[in-house]
Amino acid sequence: MLLENKTAVIYGGGGAIGGAMARAFASEGARVFLAGRTPGRLDAVVEDIRREGGLAETAVVDALDEAAVNGWVDSIAAQTGSVDVSVNLISQDALFVPLIDMPVADFGQAMDKLARSFLLTTKAAARHMVKQGSGVILHFGGADATNSTPGLGTVQVGFDLVEAMRRQWACELGPHAVRVISMRTGGIPESMPDVPETAPFRQKMVDATLLKRAATLADVGRVAAFLASEHARTLTSTQVNISCGALVD
Repeated sequence: MLLENKTAVIYGGGGAIGGAMARAFASEGARVFLAGRTPGRLDAVVEDIRREGGLAETAVVDALDEAAVNGWVDSIAAQTGSVDVSVNLISQDALFVPLIDMPVADFGQAMDKLARSFLLTTKAAARHMVKQGSGVILHFGGADATNSTPGLGTVQVGFDLVEAMRRQWACELGPHAVRVISMRTGGIPESMPDVPETAPFRQKMVDATLLKRAATLADVGRVAAFLASEHARTLTSTQVNISCGALVD
């Protein structure tokens, strides 16, 4: 049980990636708290976890509301005695528009949402992690210095923004034994709707890999649980590449 007696909070816990991490954390012994804006999706993940004997709770929390985020995390810490893992997986405003055509206001709004959310959620967890002298902040997405794909608009810029924050947080939290890590992926086909319209895009993700198979949601969960555990205690301020060779370091 890699995460026995640990407490994990996940924003966007009702999504495909958030649900995969939540299930994996719970299966490794963590008590999982899921936040999001859609109760039904959160409840579905919790039902899966409880069916397998895991511990999970949900809350409707706006990850852009500072008072709501702080209040939720403080209540978890008071209830469990610690905040050991924090993951922010809220969806970004993905605007696939060439930058030369990008409305300035739309770009600014998308970046503001990301920056504010990641600052708020990390601060809320870090306050408790610094006091307890341990913890893991986990990001998902990652930077790609080799990107040569036009038209990604706010998407890759947003990932790079989060990575810049990850590096700075790692510097500031490291002396308190708090680790900050990112998972870098070339795409998870399972996270896309399984409909004919997405089939070419899902196949493209597979074809781009060196292993000729893409990471699955189960892979995401297993790696995330490892990174959040003491087995990964030497890892901080870095990206962990789970792209099956689609993104070559």
